[in-house]
Amino acid sequence: MHVPVLTEKVIEYLNVKSNRNFIDCTLGSGAHTSAIVKHNRPAGKVLAIDWDREAITRARSVLSKPDLRRITFVEDNFSHLEDITKREKFHASGVLLDLGMSSDQLELSKRGFSFQKNEPLDMRYSLENPLTAAKIVNYWSKNDITRMLKEYGQEQFANQIAEAITKERKEHAIARTQELVKVITGAVPGWYRRRKIHPATKTFQALRIEVNNELENLKAVIPQVFRVLGAGGRVVIISFHSLEDRIVKYAFKENPQAKILTKKVIIPSIVERETNPRARSAKLRAAEKL
Repeated sequence: MHVPVLTEKVIEYLNVKSNRNFIDCTLGSGAHTSAIVKHNRPAGKVLAIDWDREAITRARSVLSKPDLRRITFVEDNFSHLEDITKREKFHASGVLLDLGMSSDQLELSKRGFSFQKNEPLDMRYSLENPLTAAKIVNYWSKNDITRMLKEYGQEQFANQIAEAITKERKEHAIARTQELVKVITGAVPGWYRRRKIHPATKTFQALRIEVNNELENLKAVIPQVFRVLGAGGRVVIISFHSLEDRIVKYAFKENPQAKILTKKVIIPSIVERETNPRARSAKLRAAEKL
């Protein structure tokens, strides 16, 4: 079951109050939306966006039935935020983006997000996206794979892994997650395999970011957030790796309409990090529109 991260801080920094409307750009399992609708009763609404149709279906099934009437679900990419709000005629007091993957996507999607499972190499949030992880590892050039691993995975053995991938695919297509894991572990030194962090972690991160255009979508949505919010509206963004956090930090800093509310990044408490492993790398930043 998915456990949301920093829920109390989300409610605090979004300044969720009765009858105010909010946008959850990353519905996922519905846990943050569920918390918001508990705090904006009786008449506050939530616009819940997710690119993954299955995520919306799962969230709809677990959210409280009385609260469902106050939630509008939209299957779309959050990089289209302005168009979505215009189409839905939705005005919000706050916007949330939780950029982490939900546990449900890792465990239930069967799309190859986890290197601990043996699933097809897909990694798409939306099945309408034509690009899959399998297409990248089987058809992209060694140079392009190396660039992706360095840029999006910060992988120190990018060259070696890309070389091993291109060599392996000459023998047979790399179609499943465990086939790719085997290639990666064979390409890196023994000490790297024995570390606490699995040697495939950064490659899988890089592939997921590339397939779903995650960083470009994040760069695209932040200016839109400030355009859809009124004065005094809040935005809260939870990131899970330094690439995302850097984008958020500088987007807030460089936006003249942004009053930064988190002078220092907010991280989960020791208790939350111990009870929810997913929370360990979470960082929350918040801003208010001037």
